[in-house]
Amino acid sequence: MNATLLIELLTEELPPKALPRLAASFAQTIAEELKKMQFAAADAEAVVYASPRRLAVQLSGVLAVQPEQRITRQGPAAAAGMKDGQPTPALAGFARSCGVDVSELSIVSNGKQDVYAYSSTKPGEALSAQLADVVSLALKKLPVPKLMRWGDSDVQFVRPVHGLIMLHGDKVIEGEVLGLKSGSATRGHRFLSQGDVAIANADAYARAMHEQGKVIASFDARRELIRHKLAEAAAKLGATIAAPDELFDEVTALVEWPVVLEAGFEAEFLQVPQECLILTMQQNQKYFPLLDKNGKLMNRFLLVSNVDPQDPSFVVGGNERVLRARLSDAKFFFEQDKKHRLDSRLPRLANVVYHNKIGSLLERVERLQSIAGAIAHELGADAALAARAAYLAKADLVSDMVGEFPELQGIMGMYYAQHDGEHAEVAAAIEGHYHPRFAGDTLPEGKIATAAALADKLEAIVGIWGIGLIPTGDKDPFALRRAALGVVRMALEADLDLKRLLAVVAEAFPAGKLSANVAEEVFGFMMDRLKNFLAADYKGDEIDAVLALSPSRLSEVRAVLAAVAAFKSLPEAAALAAANKRVNNILKKAEGEIGAVDAALLQEAAEQALYAAVRELAPAVEAKFAAHDFAGALSQLASLKAPVDAFFDGVMVMAEDAKVRANRVALLASLAALFNRVADISLLAE
Repeated sequence: MNATLLIELLTEELPPKALPRLAASFAQTIAEELKKMQFAAADAEAVVYASPRRLAVQLSGVLAVQPEQRITRQGPAAAAGMKDGQPTPALAGFARSCGVDVSELSIVSNGKQDVYAYSSTKPGEALSAQLADVVSLALKKLPVPKLMRWGDSDVQFVRPVHGLIMLHGDKVIEGEVLGLKSGSATRGHRFLSQGDVAIANADAYARAMHEQGKVIASFDARRELIRHKLAEAAAKLGATIAAPDELFDEVTALVEWPVVLEAGFEAEFLQVPQECLILTMQQNQKYFPLLDKNGKLMNRFLLVSNVDPQDPSFVVGGNERVLRARLSDAKFFFEQDKKHRLDSRLPRLANVVYHNKIGSLLERVERLQSIAGAIAHELGADAALAARAAYLAKADLVSDMVGEFPELQGIMGMYYAQHDGEHAEVAAAIEGHYHPRFAGDTLPEGKIATAAALADKLEAIVGIWGIGLIPTGDKDPFALRRAALGVVRMALEADLDLKRLLAVVAEAFPAGKLSANVAEEVFGFMMDRLKNFLAADYKGDEIDAVLALSPSRLSEVRAVLAAVAAFKSLPEAAALAAANKRVNNILKKAEGEIGAVDAALLQEAAEQALYAAVRELAPAVEAKFAAHDFAGALSQLASLKAPVDAFFDGVMVMAEDAKVRANRVALLASLAALFNRVADISLLAE
């Protein structure tokens, strides 16, 4: 019999943030095991269901009985199986273990040699004999960090369980999981359904839950319905919804029958920065804030209820009262914080340990000041403003608002700086210095904010790295990789000497605090991050060729990569890349110091011609490079193909005469310097 299989586990309310992950794991393991055991076809797709009180999976085309299985056992080698016409003990023992006579064995090849073998047919097992074990395995594999017990049972699960459905078509597969015997009935919505919901057929699950149980069992369908209802309600108010995807997922995991309601709060609370109000609504209450056409927060919001009351005013009123208390707290924190200037908070940072090996947060702020000023000078910006921004950047960490909502660090500092009358660029830099906070985040706007952001990230990387806390494998507790990627992204846009900056940062720390080579090591770390970042847009050999020269000004990297790509398209490129690779290999083996070329020692016409070509071309390449015309500099190299080919065809580099040999090596060194002025083109060779 071939029919749809339904498995549902009814529980108490599951952890909302983990629900999608739990459901996906549950369905995946069950589907994989049934396919492995040949109860289901390899291309059978599992339908995942998940709501606050249930995990379920539906798999079509499941067999009631496995197909017969042909089992072949292999025994001793054919050459050693018989001796003097009689089975050896090994062969006799193998036949005995198979329960047959030696004459019933066959000889097959295992790919290496012929061996004795026995093939038999094993009848397929019934689904009913295996399903409970499969479900138990799926539950054991759930990504659940903590389990609980309930009642007087020793059964453990993430939440107490109350029901189990194992339904194949319209037949119940009997079995026991977590102390529950399987059936075909479940419970619907905790408040809206009437009694148990009987599932007549596995295919009817979603419809029965919707019509009888008032439960939209599909997580994806429920989320889309919530999105649609929220968008519809917001459109009626001429508003847009301010909510991350994570909030939609969490709310979807909290309700089984979503009902969108509109509510509001007093306009006086809009005097508080809208980021505070939005965070309060989203994080604490799971509400959906509304923005007007100008992006300003409205004093209306939407909520998703798990009940559908005839009179929603009670639900709306209750939620408004709860939010009012939260917003009152936020307003109180904001008003209290404004009574103290940001710069007056700085002494308190002396009591906050940044790291026991590199001092307090106040000491860190003092380093950030000098570093930000130096970076601003490099950028051609006001060093005093950058230093002031760095000085105030961490002051809001000891404010009441950030103490309550750490996510608002930087944002609140900006508002408090504006209130204190600080320069507009300083206030903006306090918020901007945390950017980019994650992959794809915006870069800080303006040179002052960029200087403060680079100072913050570079100081953290150099300081933490310098005391030996280097990222290893997947362990990066101080998020140095993320900080380094942020530096790389900013350095690609700004005209900065990264090597010089790293030296400045290292010097900002007290002598002896950091490892001696920290600046060099961190630069290599940055190059690794840069390589990973560029890999999405450029080819690996092109990136390797450019980064092999350890470019310090990353703002030129993209232009150099474009030049390398253009060079690769030239007909002479492959031969020149191969020649450069050959030159590099010769230079690696060269003994002693490589000096200047002595024209008087050039004996062969081919080496004289190459020397002349290099001398003639060098000024043109250098001029193009100085003008940042990297493509033009590389294109000049095309004219070297003929003299380079002639040199390698007619000249023995490793001549017997030591002076001639050294001179030819020197000539190749001058050629390599010309080749590698823009990038190491030897790395383009196949």
